[in-house]
Amino acid sequence: MYSYEDRIRAVKLYIKLGKRTGATIRQLGYPTKKSLKSWYREYEQEGDLQIGYVRSKQKYSEEQRRVAVQHFLDHDRCIASTLKALGYPSRETLTAWIDERHPEIRTRVIGRIASIKPSPELKKAAVIELCTRQTSAQAIAQELAVSRPTLYNWKNQLLGREAPPSMKHQKDSKPTPETTELQQQVESLQRDIRKLQLEHDILKKANELLKKDLGVDLQLLTNREKTLLVDALKPTYALSELFVELDLARSTYFYHRADLQKPDKYAEVRLAITEVFECNHRCYGYRRMRAALGRQQVFVSEKVVQRLMKQERLVVSANKRRRYGSYLGEISPAPENIINRDFQAETPNEKWLTDITEFQIPAGKVYLSPIIDCFDGLVVSWTIGTRPDSDLVNTMLDAAIETVTGCDDRPIIHSDRGAHYRWPGWLSRVHNAKLTRSMSRKGCSPDNAACEGFFGRLKTELFYPRNWHATTIEQFIEVVDSYIRWYNEKRIKISLGSLSPLEYRKSLGFTA
Repeated sequence: MYSYEDRIRAVKLYIKLGKRTGATIRQLGYPTKKSLKSWYREYEQEGDLQIGYVRSKQKYSEEQRRVAVQHFLDHDRCIASTLKALGYPSRETLTAWIDERHPEIRTRVIGRIASIKPSPELKKAAVIELCTRQTSAQAIAQELAVSRPTLYNWKNQLLGREAPPSMKHQKDSKPTPETTELQQQVESLQRDIRKLQLEHDILKKANELLKKDLGVDLQLLTNREKTLLVDALKPTYALSELFVELDLARSTYFYHRADLQKPDKYAEVRLAITEVFECNHRCYGYRRMRAALGRQQVFVSEKVVQRLMKQERLVVSANKRRRYGSYLGEISPAPENIINRDFQAETPNEKWLTDITEFQIPAGKVYLSPIIDCFDGLVVSWTIGTRPDSDLVNTMLDAAIETVTGCDDRPIIHSDRGAHYRWPGWLSRVHNAKLTRSMSRKGCSPDNAACEGFFGRLKTELFYPRNWHATTIEQFIEVVDSYIRWYNEKRIKISLGSLSPLEYRKSLGFTA
């Protein structure tokens, strides 16, 4: 907040320096460019500046808001007429009131794609049809959705203005040398177009059937893949054309074709893989998939599982890359980073990690606060709510403390430097339970990487692959709670010998 003297000094210096904003701020050390220009406009209009600041933000009662929104609805939903009739509020404020009370009538911007430029192949085909036509040029233009002059412009660009627009001959007329040459050009264009169309169709089928890029080198395909492409395109093209284009021998094609027609010896394994993949949140890669099949007494190699999953298009969702952000705030002294990125523990309840993550769905925001045990990744306790307040973390800590039964179990509880872990309620609970506090360095999320890794797996396996538009907050909370229970009880971890965290503890004799 600047005084009257500071503001008037800045305005007069701004005028003296020829309205040079940067020079004025460098000389005075204040204010911002926006504030300086605002003060100058006020000085120019009023001849002076106000002694004190006037609050620009006007408060409106609930009755005034209701009247304004109702007037908008009763008068053809016209914002301008409402502002003119009532004299308040601003356009932005009224729009916000309308969105808050009647979100269903919110206007949306509808885009329109630009017109598509015709490809050279389309132009060639149109010129060939024009020159060899049996109907009128206007009919051909209407069929191609272009104008008749455009059609003739394409002919002039490709063949020149001297070329006749039609190849039709009168009866008993003899072909001229120009006509013969034009006919040869047309035939050459037809061959080129068919060759380009064949290459395009092969690349398109390779993308659809084999999941290859559109720019893939056809010579790098295996003979089996080439056989699949020939089978897909032989209703349209001759086998000889396809063999030449794909550089595939005729005998090789029929050998692989006969091999493809044999019964699939992995038919039952494919069904089992698909069932396991769908029942486990579509997050099992080929290693955990092989371990899950072994539990069902289905024994196949990892390479076979990997190949079958690729053929069935069972792809695990990739983690979304997020830009790294650094937290620079510091509100009070923090304890030492005892964990120091050592997330290995010899026994349960030796090292605990905690943090808060946010889920943003159309129905609103949901927050999850768990405690992760470094021994096996077990989620010791968790709370899910709609506000990241002290109750969220305190309730989670109380539930975790109740699970500690041994007198010697006094875990180190590690967190980031958030305010949730510095409030008196959290500190008193940690002190009474005789827990040892540890905090990450300022703005360094890798110091809590094991907890961040759990959030990444949860969002990759559960949150990102699904559409949550029709899900309420209560339903979403139930889904997240169900996932965490499945994570603890059933989700296979290769590092634990293909067991879930609870199964691993039971195998070692620890009570769950």
